[in-house]
Amino acid sequence: MERQIRAVYDALDNGSNKTAIAACQKILKKQPKHELTKTLLALALVRSQKVEEALSHCDEVLAAKPTNDAVLTAMIHVLRGLGRQKDIVSMFEEASKQIPDSEELATQTFLANIRVQNFKAAQQIAGRMHKQFQEDRYIYWHVLSAILQASEPSTSSDMRVLLFKLAHRLITASPTPPYVNADRFHLHLVILRELGLFDEARTLLESEVGKSICAASLACNEVRRDIWRAHGLFEEEGQKAEARITQQNDRNWLEFLSVIDAALLQVESKPEPDEAEKADRSARLTKTRQLFTKLAEDDGLKDRSAALALVELEKRANFYDLSSDPHGLIDVMKHYFELFGDKACCFEDLKPYVSLLEGDDLPQWTAFLQSSIDVSIDNSNVLRKLINAQKLLRYNTPELTLPEESARATQYTQQYLESLIHGSGLPATELQPADDLAILAASSFISIWQLSNDEKHLYNAAALLEFALTKSKQAFQMRLLLVRIYRLLGAPSAALDHYRAMQIKQVQHDTLSHFLISRSSTFSLAASGDLTYHTECIESSQIYISNLQDTGEYIARAFTGEKYSQIPEFILFEDRLEYSLQRDLVKVEDLRIRLTHEPISSDLIDMELIELKFSLDRLHYDNRDFDILANYQPRISASTNDQTLLFGKPEGRGWLTTFLKIYTRAFQQASDLDDTVEEKLLIGDRPKQSSPDAKIPLKDRLHHHLEKDLVELTTDELSFLKYCSTLADWLEPYHDYARPPPAVVLAEAAKLTQAKTGQPLKGVDLPPKNGTAATNGSSKKDEEPPAVVAPPTDLAQFFDDMKARFEAVKAEPSPTMALHVASLTQEACLFFLVESLRFKNPSAVKTNKLGALTQQLKPIRTAALNALRDISASLIKLAETEGTAERRKIFVDGCSPIINSNIDHDFVLNVAKKVTDSRKKVLDGYGKGMARLITTSSK
Repeated sequence: MERQIRAVYDALDNGSNKTAIAACQKILKKQPKHELTKTLLALALVRSQKVEEALSHCDEVLAAKPTNDAVLTAMIHVLRGLGRQKDIVSMFEEASKQIPDSEELATQTFLANIRVQNFKAAQQIAGRMHKQFQEDRYIYWHVLSAILQASEPSTSSDMRVLLFKLAHRLITASPTPPYVNADRFHLHLVILRELGLFDEARTLLESEVGKSICAASLACNEVRRDIWRAHGLFEEEGQKAEARITQQNDRNWLEFLSVIDAALLQVESKPEPDEAEKADRSARLTKTRQLFTKLAEDDGLKDRSAALALVELEKRANFYDLSSDPHGLIDVMKHYFELFGDKACCFEDLKPYVSLLEGDDLPQWTAFLQSSIDVSIDNSNVLRKLINAQKLLRYNTPELTLPEESARATQYTQQYLESLIHGSGLPATELQPADDLAILAASSFISIWQLSNDEKHLYNAAALLEFALTKSKQAFQMRLLLVRIYRLLGAPSAALDHYRAMQIKQVQHDTLSHFLISRSSTFSLAASGDLTYHTECIESSQIYISNLQDTGEYIARAFTGEKYSQIPEFILFEDRLEYSLQRDLVKVEDLRIRLTHEPISSDLIDMELIELKFSLDRLHYDNRDFDILANYQPRISASTNDQTLLFGKPEGRGWLTTFLKIYTRAFQQASDLDDTVEEKLLIGDRPKQSSPDAKIPLKDRLHHHLEKDLVELTTDELSFLKYCSTLADWLEPYHDYARPPPAVVLAEAAKLTQAKTGQPLKGVDLPPKNGTAATNGSSKKDEEPPAVVAPPTDLAQFFDDMKARFEAVKAEPSPTMALHVASLTQEACLFFLVESLRFKNPSAVKTNKLGALTQQLKPIRTAALNALRDISASLIKLAETEGTAERRKIFVDGCSPIINSNIDHDFVLNVAKKVTDSRKKVLDGYGKGMARLITTSSK
């Protein structure tokens, strides 16, 4: 037996799930009640996506209330795979009750509650564990559980205070003092900070042990700093920070800020000081300025903290009208630039202060920077200084005009090409020092495109960045910008190539996948069988599955290793991924893509409906990174991110909420699932309802769209929304009448489950064989069906309007807008198929006496198919014009400003070929996919 079990483990480790299933079944023939074998069989079935079969074995093992360590460990993996985290908690609670003296089981029960963020139960368990096992660390588990419970949004303010008081009482009663461990000491400080027990905190922090811990622990020092500031001890903190700076050579930027705060501590509290106070402030300011000046001189080029602190000091002195020198800010900025102008960070360091310059300082600053540009680029240090000067000059540009922007683009391009010599000997893995000049030039071309609405300037930006990437293959900033540009140009495969070249991994999928997946259904060719974007959606979603499985383990390890300061950060990380805005944006886009490829069926509708409702109940965190896209545009203009948004519209919370409501309402009408049925059939745990709107009845939420949400929709998406709402309003009474009762739906589900697995559906009784409940799908035979009324004329008119809209935009150089209109027209047709699916069943129509309704549906279907047919033919015809020599010539001619001895005609021609081929592929594929959809929908 032991050898057979070992063979099963080996098969599972090697991913041979079929072998593991066969081996388990062989063992169970001889020993049908062997718990570990049943558990391993359930695990193999889960990994083989045979969920229904796994459920029966899983429930049998749970019903037996296992206590064996091997069974419990394997069941953790089974239940996680099924999304049943709460059952893991119940399983360990039962095991711990059976063996109450087992410290290991008690620990696992505590950690299981922590993993599902059931902090109240975890707190109670930790308290019992300390009483029973007399282990000091369980006091701190109890304390941290109370703190985590207090930090939950649902905890009232009074309860929050009580929990912190409980934590304080527990920690002060601990047999061993908290300072024996930095993380225990951190917990103590957090409690004192929250309760405002300043005297006790000060006693701890000013002890030798407290000073030693804060000097070695950044987490403790951060809490210490918060405590000092909360009690207004800016002067004392400033003195201590000054001592750390001067005596310990601490160059932490926060220490410099503490010194600056101390120098200006009375300014905000007394905005109208008397003469004595003015003199005192002036003296403090002078002393601080002298300190920073001396530190800057001593540090020289080794460290920039003191020099930058001088700039910050002058900024605040100007703000509070304390500076005696009206040109003090510009003087220290010049000095900083002279010292650190050849550092890559210089632009970001000075950027916050440039916008404060006014009056005579502005032309003086411009003239000063100009002197750093009008130089011979002899070495890489001079080059970096020139780049920073160009960035700062551009940032402070007073106005944007076409001639000036064209001159800047030419200048940046020329300087970039001349500077390539300074990176000629670098390995292929290194970035070119001149890269930012290429991005500056591309930024100028984007601005010119915005001003002129002439697409050829985007051609120049694309060709220049493509050339720059041949010199600097790892320049991800250029690739991100190219992804945006190619999407604007309607060349999605070119954008995809650059996106994949960045090799995005792990949590970066959550922060960066929006560059490719945002409104990706516009470019998806899933209808013609190309599942590229569907694959990208799946790939980018893996991090959320890993988060569910892995982050809980990190939290558990942090508890066992007593790394308490890390635990709140792990929990926040887990929450931000679990409730990620991008996660649900990807889900919606993937659904829109899959509907064009997968047959629309009741199973698909039911499955997606549950996910959509979960997503609608979430309070979303927006983790997307937009700042990573290099923004070198003037402060008077929109950022590069805003300028390159597809259709000029963001895809954020408003867009997501609107589309979630659109699809949830349609799928809810088309589905037979109500809350009762859903609760019975739901396999995994129901996610917590974190959205404040979750308490509003779902039906009410689905009928209302807020103006703040609608601003994120394009004009065509607003038309689509109106069409969807009108269609749903018209068909709603017919769906409500024809939908079978919950008992009938559950009976059908029970029959299918038993037929598939041989086991009954848990909690559901099968109807008698001679029963009629499931024969006609309705219990309303005695009720009169709602009167069939003609559909609103807006429904058929929508497709005529979209066809006219397509004709108006198809002549644009970029096919992006034409594809947007085409995709929404196609989506509207699919939406109609979803809403009318229930009425395609002749038996259901006859039973519910809705034959007249099917006649009313035909004109809408005809209008939809006619519109798709015409748009499909136009797209295929447009594809024939792309990829031709004439189209490539237009692209190359538009790039004349950048064609030279370095970026020659042939190189630009290759870029033109990439763009036009990509356009041809997407137009042809979309047109043919639409034709395929027409054939499918006509059946």
